[in-house]
Amino acid sequence: MSDFAKRALADRVHAVPPSGIRRFFDIAATMSDVISLGVGEPDFNTPAHIVEAAVTSLRAGRTHYTSNYGTIELRRAIAAKIQERSGVSYDPESEIIVTIGASEAVDLAVRGVIGAGDRIVLPEPSYVAYLPAVVFAGGTVVPVATSASDSWRLHDEAVDSAAAGAKALFLGYPANPTGATLDEPTREALAKIAVARDLVVISDEIYDRLVYEGAAHRAMSAYPGMRERTILIGGFSKSYAMTGWRVGFLCAPKEIVAGLVKIHQYAIMSAPTIAQDAALEALTNGEPALEEMRAAYARRRTIVLEGFAALNLPTGAPQGAFYAFPDIRSTGLTDEVFAERLLTEERVAVIPGSSFGASGVGHVRICYATSEENLREALVRIGRFVATARGVAA
Repeated sequence: MSDFAKRALADRVHAVPPSGIRRFFDIAATMSDVISLGVGEPDFNTPAHIVEAAVTSLRAGRTHYTSNYGTIELRRAIAAKIQERSGVSYDPESEIIVTIGASEAVDLAVRGVIGAGDRIVLPEPSYVAYLPAVVFAGGTVVPVATSASDSWRLHDEAVDSAAAGAKALFLGYPANPTGATLDEPTREALAKIAVARDLVVISDEIYDRLVYEGAAHRAMSAYPGMRERTILIGGFSKSYAMTGWRVGFLCAPKEIVAGLVKIHQYAIMSAPTIAQDAALEALTNGEPALEEMRAAYARRRTIVLEGFAALNLPTGAPQGAFYAFPDIRSTGLTDEVFAERLLTEERVAVIPGSSFGASGVGHVRICYATSEENLREALVRIGRFVATARGVAA
């Protein structure tokens, strides 16, 4: 980097490394015969009826700005679904913002709540964008470590200890990269801590529909004392295979939304109208396709967990999202070296666990949102690589 560029960019930009996910994705894109288990994206195409809704929208000339808050039809549908699934009511007129994916909603929530020097509690391993969002806002992350030894369970006692002097708590469950979920007692305990500590809670629930083995999900804002202090984030990219449409949402009390929409209206104006119309169709008629995709992920999850168990790579039992986070320390390699060599030697792309925080060191993230055929072949290649790394005959 030139001296001028170093001076031109703010210190907080220099402080944030490039995304470890995108780095491995970009390398893999230059290679042939790569099975990518890296980028967390559904391998399904957007269901045809959702695409057709967007085509109809285009043909109807719906190519103009919407309200900064989004179309009222989509906001009403979002409110109805949250009420149906979690029993919490939001006013679609003033308590919901449609965003450019859940990613913008995360940025809005963090920038709107966290100021210079503010502390926010963040369980880790955590999605790669969470910590940088806090750094860009001028805040400080107080990490709470979780461990594979107890399936990445978040201990409320650790959260309570870390929350002393903090302004906010960030929750991202079901979790990327571990697939961990929060059980009912933990959610209840976290709600009590948030009320007692007077915390703002930012809850990214983008994977809320992708849970397995009887695991249940309920919005954090549904618990006693939480609606008035929770910024609830969701979207359509993971559940409805709509990553490229870039449409998500944020729900919060009216006074908080009124503040956050200031950031949104100056930076974004509004989410794409056509994408909002597609999202409305997803909420209205997308349940059958969603269930088909979720069932496919559940089958793939079984293949991955059985495969890593056979390779003696402990991964716990992820109950949500579409990730596994196996421990690769038995190979004698760091997670960075493991990922780099696996890619170059066996053409399988995974993400080093250290990209997700200190608690992820010694692990790699596997995204099983790919075909069963790809997963089985990837496990063969991983098995061959692990045997070589351990010095064992394959």
